[in-house]
Amino acid sequence: MHRDSLKSVSRIVIKLGTGVLTDSRKQPDPAQLEHLVAQLAALRQAGKEVVLVTSGAVGAGMGALGYETRPANLAEKQACAAVGQSRLMAVYDKLFAAHNLVVAQVLLTHDDLEHHERHLNARNTLVTLLQRGVVPIINENDAVSFTEIKFGDNDKLSALVASLLPADLLVILTTVDGVIENFGKKNPKTLSVIEQIDTTIEDMAGGTTSATAVGGMKSKIEAARIVVRSGIPLVIASGKKKTVLAKVLAGEDEGTLFVAQPNRLQGRKRWIAFFHHPKGALFVDDGAKKALREAGKSLLPPGVARCEGDFAAEDVVRICDLDGTEFARGIAKFSAMEIRAKKLARVELVHRDDLVIL
Repeated sequence: MHRDSLKSVSRIVIKLGTGVLTDSRKQPDPAQLEHLVAQLAALRQAGKEVVLVTSGAVGAGMGALGYETRPANLAEKQACAAVGQSRLMAVYDKLFAAHNLVVAQVLLTHDDLEHHERHLNARNTLVTLLQRGVVPIINENDAVSFTEIKFGDNDKLSALVASLLPADLLVILTTVDGVIENFGKKNPKTLSVIEQIDTTIEDMAGGTTSATAVGGMKSKIEAARIVVRSGIPLVIASGKKKTVLAKVLAGEDEGTLFVAQPNRLQGRKRWIAFFHHPKGALFVDDGAKKALREAGKSLLPPGVARCEGDFAAEDVVRICDLDGTEFARGIAKFSAMEIRAKKLARVELVHRDDLVIL
C-alpha cells in the first residue's frame, strides 16, 4: 500500500555511498558507475527530475595521492577531496553525456543551508537546473569544510537536500539491502517498511567499519528522521543491484521504505527544524510540553525550568523536556541572558510560528 505511492513521484534525490561507487582498492569502479548512471539516466528519460548526492571524492583522491586508508588528518583529507572531486565529476560528466544529459556540480557547506538567504538561493539554483533538464550532482565542499560547518556525512546532506527542494522521494543506495534485523547473525532479515523510527530501529543501526565510508546505518536512520518529518519517504536499498531504482519506483518490495509523516512541514519550518546547529536549549516542564505539543501554543516564561547555552535573540534553540529529550526546535525571541534574568513576563519566548515539533 505504501509502496504504490512511489510510482507517482516526480522529483527524486538519490544518494550514492562510497561503498557503492568504489572497488576493492577503494578506487571509483568504472563498470559500477556506468550501471548507476544508466539507471539515473533512465529515470531522467522517463520524465523524472533527478538530483544526485555523491560520495567518493575523498576515495577518488586517496588512490591518486597514494593513501591506503582514509587519512585522519583534516588537511590531508581535504587534499584528497580536492583532487578527487574533479576526477569524480569528470567521470560523471562523461557517463551522463553518453545518455545526452548535462550535469552540474553543486558543492555545499552547512553554512550555505543554515543562512536563510543562501538557503533559498541554493534551492532556486537547484530548481532552475532541474527545470532545464540538468542533473545536479551535489557533494559536501570537503576541500574547505571543517567540523563546525560540516553536515557530518552525505546521508545527512542528502536528507537536507531532499528537504530543501522539497523532493518527493529520497533513495539512499548502499552496500546492503536495507535495514537488517539480526545483522551479522544467522537469521538476518531485511525490513520492508518502517512506519515509526523508535529505539528498536535505532538499536539495529551500527556505525561503519569501512576504510572510506563515514556514516554506516546509524547516519541513514538520522537522515530518515529528517525526511520523514519533512513529509518525504526514504528508501534504503542496495546500489549493487542492476535495476534497483526501477524496482523501487515500480512500487516493488525492494530495500527498506521509511514512511513519510502525513503532514509535510512548510519550507520555513523545515529550515528551522533541520538546517541549524542549535545555539542552546530551553528545558520546559510537563505543562509547557503539553501546551506546545497538543494545544499548538507559544512558549511562555513560566514553562521554562532552565536555560542552557549562550544564545542571542533570533538564534535557533533546542526545546527539551525535563528528562533532556529534545521534542521541538524554535527561534528564541530573547537572549539566554535575558531569559535567565527571569524578568520577562507576558511575552512569548518562542512564538508558535517559529516553533517546530519534531
